[in-house]
Order: sequence, then C-alpha cells, then structure tokens
Amino acid sequence: MTKTAFLGLGVMGFPMAGHLAAKGYDVTVYNRTKAKANEWTSKHKGAAAETAAEAVKDADLVFACLGDDPDVSAVVGAALDSLKDGAVFTDHTTASPSLARQLHAALREKGVGFVDAPVSGGQAGAENGKLSVMCGGDVNHVEAARPAMEAYSARIVHIGPAGHGQLCKAVNQICIAGLLQGLSEGVHFASSAGIDIDRVLEAISGGAAQSWQMENRAKTMAADEFEFGFAVDWMRKDLRIALAEARENGSRLPVTALVDQFYADVQAMGGGRWDTSSLIRRLTEAD
Repeated sequence: MTKTAFLGLGVMGFPMAGHLAAKGYDVTVYNRTKAKANEWTSKHKGAAAETAAEAVKDADLVFACLGDDPDVSAVVGAALDSLKDGAVFTDHTTASPSLARQLHAALREKGVGFVDAPVSGGQAGAENGKLSVMCGGDVNHVEAARPAMEAYSARIVHIGPAGHGQLCKAVNQICIAGLLQGLSEGVHFASSAGIDIDRVLEAISGGAAQSWQMENRAKTMAADEFEFGFAVDWMRKDLRIALAEARENGSRLPVTALVDQFYADVQAMGGGRWDTSSLIRRLTEAD
C-alpha cells in the first residue's frame, strides 16, 4: 500500500481522504480540529496524526484540501522539514496561482514534487468520487499522483506548469459567477411573470440554456432554499483570486467584478454561508 497523508478534513477533504482509504491506500490524516480527525478514523481505515509534520513523515503522496493561501502556507511550512525526499505534495485547495508557483519552487529545493490541483464538483462530487481536477506542475509529478486522485475523481486534466491548475479554477469560477446571475434573473423573471417554473425548466433545460446550475439549483432557487452547497464566503474568496490575477494579466472581467459585488450584498444580508445560488435573494428581497 502506498503511504499517503491527507491534510484538511473539511466538507471536501473528509470524503476525499475516505475514498483513498477505501481504495486501499495507507492513509494518515491531519486536521487542525482534532475531533474531526477522530471522526474520520471512526469511519475509515487509517490513522490520525497530531501534527502535519507527523502526518507527512514517510508519506510518498501528500494531499491537502484547505481554506485559503495562509492556511496552505502554514501547513506546508509546518510539514516542510518532514517531507520525504521524492514525495509529491498535491494541493487541492483553491488558492492563488502565485502561491502555487512559490510552493513549487520551494519544494523542488527539498526534492519534493508539487502539484496545484484545485477541484470542481462541490461536496456532492467529493462524496460521490466524481470531482473534476485541474492540475498544474511537472508532468511526472501529476502522473505520480494521478492513480490516487482517481479514487475521488471523474476527470483529471493536466493544464500546464505550476500555477496553471489554479488559473484554470479561476476560469471555472468566472464562468459560474456570470451563469448564476443569469439563472437568478431568469428564475426571478419567471416568478414575476406568474408562469410555472417547473414547466419552464422542462422546456428550456434541453436547449442552449441548459447547465449544471440549472439542473441542480433552479428549483431550489425558486423555492428560496440555500442552506447547503458551496458557500458565498468561499465563492468571494475564489473571485478575489480571479480578479487579482486579472489585474496582473490585463484581462477584463466586468461581469465577474459586478457579480462579486452582488455576493458582497448577499453577505451583508447574512448569507455568507448560503449556497452561491442565493444571488436570487438580491432580486426577490427587493420586491
């Protein structure tokens, strides 16, 4: 069994690490909240470590799924001296491309490979082992981590060198942000017009308007249900990264910048933990 460490057991990391254990990997987990690590070991075959350094010791493959740049920097810093020569560290956190490039260079000096590999598919994708993974880094390191990543993924694509996985995730979030605003306006329009939303969705979901968001969120948006899914707070973090990178590369993201401010409005309404489809609340609460 390949000795593996998984750092971070949030709504994504917990099931991802579980899939690794189910596939026969020798998994040691670490989480800052020890109770979460104990919960994981009560449900899956594997061990819990007291520290990140202890978790990665002797691990051939290390995976992390954390919150933001400072979390990744802190965990990598704590584990750096304990990483095994020749190990590959794969970071599934949605973080900045600049951090990915920095970590790639720092770990290379230690003889450790680094892959920035943010994921898409949300909690359901993690639980069902159907995530899409976008990878940046050296091809040999991506291929070394690929068999393990297949335990929780339906699609793994090597985008390019270090940082390109995070750049791809920015594209993903840019596309979702604009789509969700359009879907919010469409559902709100249907409600205001007094037409049957179920029949509307039946009519348009097989055509050019079809999307994952329409299939999975339109009905809950119409029902004003948002206590699930990918939180607005996290989406704003992701859009912050995308907008900062756009300033660096000179790209123009007017819709993304606008929707980011709409999400700020949702946060001001107390919806920081609501699903990203809660954009529609800005429209319905103005009625």
